[in-house]
Amino acid sequence: MQQLLNLVIGIFLARQLSQTDYGMVGMITIFTALGTCLQEGGFISAINKRKNATQEDYNAVFWTSLGIGLTCYAILFACSPLIAKFFKQPELKWLIRYVALGFVISSLSTAPRAMLFRKMMVRETSIMTITALATSGIVAITMAYMGFAYWGIATQSIVYISIVMLLSYHFSKWRPNAKINLTPVKEMIGFSSYLMLTNVFNVINNNVFAVILGRLYTAGDVGNYTQANKWNTMGASLITNMVNGVAQPLFTKVDDDRERQKAIMRKLLRFTALASFPLMLGLALVAKEFIVILITEKWLESATLMQTLCVAGAFLPISALFSNLIISRGHSGIYMWSTIAQCLAGLAVALLMSPYGIHAMVAAYAVVSILWTGVWLALAHRETGMTLMEFLKDISPYLLLAAILCLAAHWLTIGISNIYLRILTKIVAVAIPYVAILWMLGSTILKEGFLFLVKRKIQ
Repeated sequence: MQQLLNLVIGIFLARQLSQTDYGMVGMITIFTALGTCLQEGGFISAINKRKNATQEDYNAVFWTSLGIGLTCYAILFACSPLIAKFFKQPELKWLIRYVALGFVISSLSTAPRAMLFRKMMVRETSIMTITALATSGIVAITMAYMGFAYWGIATQSIVYISIVMLLSYHFSKWRPNAKINLTPVKEMIGFSSYLMLTNVFNVINNNVFAVILGRLYTAGDVGNYTQANKWNTMGASLITNMVNGVAQPLFTKVDDDRERQKAIMRKLLRFTALASFPLMLGLALVAKEFIVILITEKWLESATLMQTLCVAGAFLPISALFSNLIISRGHSGIYMWSTIAQCLAGLAVALLMSPYGIHAMVAAYAVVSILWTGVWLALAHRETGMTLMEFLKDISPYLLLAAILCLAAHWLTIGISNIYLRILTKIVAVAIPYVAILWMLGSTILKEGFLFLVKRKIQ
């Protein structure tokens, strides 16, 4: 539902706005995302890790997060002229100051969101997210059609954060009090600080291209990359969010049973591979038709970038699953250093390939991202004993089948000139054989998923 809303909102905005509009927001995304990471501070996972979380723990997180949020806003407010000068875009000064208000608003919701996460209140979290997404999308589309350009995208972020904040209090039923005791934060800081630093480097890793492109190229180039990355992220997050919503709390609950934890990991891995490979490789397959049909030919240049990103994006949910295991085992430091190393490797290849253009930079980044799955596997092996052969046994049927079907669909549709018929043929040529072949081969995870859906429908 979230991805469907994102799709509809993204289509309306992309048709109305230009590459430059998206580029303006894309340039500052890294700064606003960094502020959000610092404000959250890793406290949501830290509280989840505590055996018995109390009102005092949540209250301490609330006041600490609010203090960090206010500090981040003050710093970014003061630095906004320098950032605008760096990108040679004077308009960024006030745009940054406006978007950064989200730090303060978001900081108010850290504690109640931590409670929702700890209690695995997935249904309530989904309702909260969908409501916020739909409302903020309507606001952004309205502003875009009224001529507010990139201010509509900025306002979308503020409205989204505000609604999430309000609904997190509504569903959690939690309220802060004026008694400030930061002792619980001191107990959590060792674990949470690693997560915070990790998230900082994740943000740098995910947004470094926008910074480099904003400095070396034009706002339009940044816009094309931002558009391509948006659709890739939307597809990958469809799987990642489902996994993240249950993986870390579930791993934590069976922390003392290594064999059971390994069995859960392998089952989640098969489910992730089942969904991720056909979705992301399929999205790469139809990228050009997808872009032209939904957001017009003016964005066609972003389609090739999107194809490359989607291939790497197919492995992101798997990496996310491994990282959730590492965190649940209390090794936030290992998680941090692995993420930092990946970030530095991605940054290095981006800088090395920058003279060869955007496409070379993105391709190099994709290779690093895929290869780093092996590093996460090695770390998971230390925790559960999962071997490389077990890993390949779990994912290879889905990866190979999805790749073969996508390649076959590509060659099958080369001669089809009608763009609508071509994209439909590609989807059908991959989706139906994928499900049919796995069913005939007796895929347990596919049949269990199907039976689960049927039972829910009957109920």
